[in-house]
Amino acid sequence: MPEPLLAPRSGLPELIVDRDGFLSALADLKGGSGPIAVDAERASGYRYSQRAYLIQIFRRGGGLHLIDPISVGDPDLWREMDLAFKECEWIIHASTQDLPCLRELGIYPKFLFDTELGGRIAGCERVGLGPLCESLLELQLAKEHSAVDWSIRPLRPDWLVYAALDVDVLIDLRDAVEALLKERGKLEWALEDFAQILKNPPPTPRVDPWRRTSGMHKVRDRLTLAIIRALWYARDQFAREIDIAPGRIFNDEVLVEIATKRPAKVDEFTKITKRRSRVTNSPTTEWFALLQETLQLPESELPVVRTPSIGLPPIKLWKDRNPLGHARLSHARAAVIKRAAELDLPVENLVSPEVIRQLVWKNPPLSDLELYIEQLLASNGARSWQIREITPVLTEPMLATEPLVVETPPEEESSDLSTAEA
Repeated sequence: MPEPLLAPRSGLPELIVDRDGFLSALADLKGGSGPIAVDAERASGYRYSQRAYLIQIFRRGGGLHLIDPISVGDPDLWREMDLAFKECEWIIHASTQDLPCLRELGIYPKFLFDTELGGRIAGCERVGLGPLCESLLELQLAKEHSAVDWSIRPLRPDWLVYAALDVDVLIDLRDAVEALLKERGKLEWALEDFAQILKNPPPTPRVDPWRRTSGMHKVRDRLTLAIIRALWYARDQFAREIDIAPGRIFNDEVLVEIATKRPAKVDEFTKITKRRSRVTNSPTTEWFALLQETLQLPESELPVVRTPSIGLPPIKLWKDRNPLGHARLSHARAAVIKRAAELDLPVENLVSPEVIRQLVWKNPPLSDLELYIEQLLASNGARSWQIREITPVLTEPMLATEPLVVETPPEEESSDLSTAEA
């Protein structure tokens, strides 16, 4: 049975809220050795921004430190920390979640070890921090505060205990994951993936993000779509200004209700928007006026029901639009699934489904097929270890002319549709 870990093993440190405390922690960390374990707590679902409201750092011989970046401020301090440990490895669990807010502070790791991704590549069934600690360290972490509002001040002591535990075990977990990766001959794969995470550019903004409003897939009227579009952007702008999650101003269900009911009076409009709002100062009069303006838009300014697909069409349309591509895709999918099982890897960590779709859509050349596959995989972001592992199993599927009869998982089909509508 895993042993419950109820408090940091070296005790709960005092929360750092000023320059002197920060510099003292920095001096302690410099006196330590080895990699730096770091975690960040954001206020997702409560705030518009993805900024960090608490930073936890641990280094062997350098202690465990909890820093309130809101109170400390002073970006020069974070840049000093970044420079001090530029050549160190930074350990982060599920790094793609925390790297943006760390970079916002001025922390830009050159070397990364992601314990969550490492666990996936190693073949661990459950890779959340808690389950991974239980399976590899036989320690049980308390996780009851994972969804609290970290922007609240003062931070509660029990929240700080929870946060401290996340880095207290992280170096031990990193070593256990590394040992497992070495044992299974996958360490180089993981290191290549970690390096790629640091190279990846920020995600590009979505086209027409308002089209992802929950429940809007049922809307087919262009004027209703125009109302949703106008109020979505108005809500988003206000949410950004006051740093509140848009859904706490009014949720998507309310947005669709306004667009379909089209209240004729400002009082009725306000009543609907306030039903589940966590904000008291919303500019509902301005938004009602925006609704009235939108109702007067000429047809030429109304959005289309669906935007043209960007990239490849949804898979459900391949059979008619590209029969050979459909045949190649069915065989390629099966080959990749089989190879992932042989390697004890999640399929998506062996190769992105989108990369496979890009590969099989066009007819391949009749000669140098393996080279063609390697080059196309590389141009779509596949790592060298992935190319080595899947190129041999994709050569035969690329020559297929008849589809393999398999059922498309419902969740994948719906994902394709949502991508096409986005």
